[in-house]
Amino acid sequence: MPRILIIDDDAALREGLAETIADLGHTPLQAGDGQGGLDRLAAGGVDAVLLDLRMPGLDGMEVLRRLRAAATAGTAPMPPVAVLTAVATAANTIEAMRLGAVDHLTKPIGRAELAAVIARMLPAPETAAAPPAPPEADPDEVIGGSAAMREVQKAIGMLADSEASVLITGETGSGKEVVARAIHRHGRRAARPFVAVNCAAIPAGLLESQLFGHARGAFTGAVADRLGSFREADGGTLFLDEIGDMDLAMQAKLLRVLQDRVVAPVGGKPVAVDVRILSATHRDLRAAVAEGRFREDLFWRLGVVPLRLPPLRERLADIVPLAEHFLALAGGRRALSAEAAARLLAHPWPGNVRELRNAMERVAALARHSMIAAADLDFLDGGQAPAPLQGTATVTDWLAGDLPGAVARLETAMLRRALAEAGGNRAEAARLLGIHRQLLYEKLRRYGLAVSENRTGAVGNPDAAPPDPAK
Repeated sequence: MPRILIIDDDAALREGLAETIADLGHTPLQAGDGQGGLDRLAAGGVDAVLLDLRMPGLDGMEVLRRLRAAATAGTAPMPPVAVLTAVATAANTIEAMRLGAVDHLTKPIGRAELAAVIARMLPAPETAAAPPAPPEADPDEVIGGSAAMREVQKAIGMLADSEASVLITGETGSGKEVVARAIHRHGRRAARPFVAVNCAAIPAGLLESQLFGHARGAFTGAVADRLGSFREADGGTLFLDEIGDMDLAMQAKLLRVLQDRVVAPVGGKPVAVDVRILSATHRDLRAAVAEGRFREDLFWRLGVVPLRLPPLRERLADIVPLAEHFLALAGGRRALSAEAAARLLAHPWPGNVRELRNAMERVAALARHSMIAAADLDFLDGGQAPAPLQGTATVTDWLAGDLPGAVARLETAMLRRALAEAGGNRAEAARLLGIHRQLLYEKLRRYGLAVSENRTGAVGNPDAAPPDPAK
């Protein structure tokens, strides 16, 4: 039974809190001042603390400071602490949270409010153990074990030592720059510079100078020579992100440089460069070419090898590993509970990997316990509990039972959704899933899923017996 220590100089308030804590199924402990609270904590066996801020002698803020110092020094772990005060100010709220408090509550405290804050401070019984320290994370590592990402990883390996230009396409936030950096890092140019330029973030009038450089005095404000991104990347790789946002005039100049491998700084003399070009866009460049917004000759020059990066919703198997990777990058020993993992799997991730990274950084900054619970992710979907995928078990159930069963449930759900999105077209479903059609057919047979031969029928009953291959 969790033990909750109440540190408050008001005996009547302590007794009232203790009674409520006992009613909630916990064991209350009491201390009448700050030093007494520290002494009780030193004795061990305390799971959470309710700490009054204003007390004679050692006040609550000083207690917090000492607990934080001990935890920082590694001499004693810091229990979850909720600060109580009759007079809340911005200064004491900020300072309490900075020192590691889980919450800062204003007296009087209602039963529901007390129950909620205790629930936040106490991890679920099955997740009470602290997770092991994560291995050191590489921010540029390509994370993903889904079939779609395995194909991307294979492509990176085959392209690494090539000099061919690669056009990486994918939705905003899907990780295109990470892929570009991986191609560079694993290739023969790895020891040379990798220079990234976001073509959408630089005004059209400044992009030429950014890319090609300028000579001192070439224009007003040019007080010194500038190499430009092409020469900064000489011998290495130049990554042109959001190339689809470049205007036509600049496209023509870029095409000339790619053809001749010579840059002409503004107001300067032409200079030969040796760079490998990688580019990326979230736009449909073929449509832009058809509409006259993108040069066709530049499109073919940049897209010698096209590489599509699937959105996160098409690679569910990568969500949890990516989340754990971003938690490790954020620092600390944090792990995902099964419920939190299920919550992540249920979210559609319209912002893709970037949204997931931001979510994990937010959780790492705000969560006060080592095990991330589903409640820590309430900000997803506006705090609404996600609906299960149509025709499937709830997402939480995917994680139940043994690993083969969980994998089968996940694959069945993904197959059904891909077939539905593709209108029954198996070739399109295979493309959406990032797998070959033969593998799709094998999985359809394995899970008893069927599609009408006209490619417009609905997905068959997942509970039906697998078809007889002899028929």
